[in-house]
Amino acid sequence: MISFIGNRPALQIGTHQVLDYDTTWLEDALRRAAKAADNEDFPLVTEVCNGVELYLENKCPLRLLLLEDLFERMRKMLTQMGCERIAEKLEPLAPPVTVSLISAAKKAGNGFELAFFETLRAELLALREAGAEQIHFTDLRESTLILRGQEKWSRQCDTLLSEIEAFLISLDNDAAMSASLRLSMEV
Repeated sequence: MISFIGNRPALQIGTHQVLDYDTTWLEDALRRAAKAADNEDFPLVTEVCNGVELYLENKCPLRLLLLEDLFERMRKMLTQMGCERIAEKLEPLAPPVTVSLISAAKKAGNGFELAFFETLRAELLALREAGAEQIHFTDLRESTLILRGQEKWSRQCDTLLSEIEAFLISLDNDAAMSASLRLSMEV
């Protein structure tokens, strides 16, 4: 059985699901919307976030909630409160997302590093479009072994691992991806 924190539903962000999340990112999203609506001193940010958290923990009947659906519900709540301008400016923002590179490596297959890198780029772009700004990549060593088709670590694995790390760093520094994107990795 899967245990959900605070009885909150899992969030669907692109093709990924996030189970373990706090709600600080909701506050960030509301503050951004208030600022975009020229209402930086919006006094109800905490109350709206508490209401959303209460909904997630006690009222949401779903075990899996699309991020966009959550933000649509937040827009309706803001509109009912008389905060239409803020509701109009509210953009989806995802909690931090953890992505294992193993599935991308398996999808690409042994010896197809270029396909792996393109899969990774497409996955990252899809996550960005879904509202993810903090993405943590894991299982770099395991994916390197899959891509090399080896069971034991070798010098070729070292080379490929360095290339994967350099690729992720270049994506993190790519201005086209967005200045607000923060990538991290765990070898």
